[in-house]
Amino acid sequence: MNFLKKRYFIIILIISYIIYLNNIEIEDNIFNMENNQINNNNNNSNNKIRAIITGASGMIGEGVVQNAIESDEVEKILIVGRRESGFKNEKVKEILHNDLSNLTNIQNEFIGYNSVYFCAGISSVGVDNETYHKISYDMPMEMLRKVELVNNIKSKDDNNFTFIYVTGSGTNENSWSNWARVKAKTENHIIASNFNKTFAFRPGFIQPNIPGLKNAYKMYKYIGWLYPIGRSISQNGFITLREISQAMVKASTNGYKSNIINGSDIVKLARS
Repeated sequence: MNFLKKRYFIIILIISYIIYLNNIEIEDNIFNMENNQINNNNNNSNNKIRAIITGASGMIGEGVVQNAIESDEVEKILIVGRRESGFKNEKVKEILHNDLSNLTNIQNEFIGYNSVYFCAGISSVGVDNETYHKISYDMPMEMLRKVELVNNIKSKDDNNFTFIYVTGSGTNENSWSNWARVKAKTENHIIASNFNKTFAFRPGFIQPNIPGLKNAYKMYKYIGWLYPIGRSISQNGFITLREISQAMVKASTNGYKSNIINGSDIVKLARS
């Protein structure tokens, strides 16, 4: 009986979450959409993606790397992380670096790469504010600054580079929650940077549907049955890891109408 009560409670939470996501006004965000970069195929249309990817030892980063390996649009992959990812492929080069908030010693490795998929992150649960800020703000901003520096990026108009930062649904600079405010600050500063194409991916529930994942969150084993129910109600809140990974490649090659990429936008990008 207790099991059934818990299950009903989870369903109620999920339904509430879906309602919340469906009330998000995708068009109403703090960024000026007139400055969005839609499609730069006329410039460097033959350029392949050379991507720096962080977080490959986590579920999202692992899926993004696997998809990039399989994609014909991606020519080279540089994995940067603190732990070995286990990927062995001719496209892949990996650098182990203990402190991602200080990349000075390896910055020259970033020369020639034109996309950054920053998937590294941490749950705010049980983490003090200083540590959370270092991981969620200092680390992505350090990567952004170093890539700008070594590739001589001076303005949005002098490059065709892409920076994608994985945040999360509910990110809001006016939130009562510290994690939401920190993520929003990071989004703002990335979008205001000199990268030509900048995107904040805000996924909700993610179905880990890429075969062979070693780092899928364990909880999905127990709540995965909710995905088809939620997806039938809302694409904004329920997406797949494959869709996130494909959407990143599409954003690099084709751009998108908005800097803020919610769940429904991820689906559109993946299918474009």
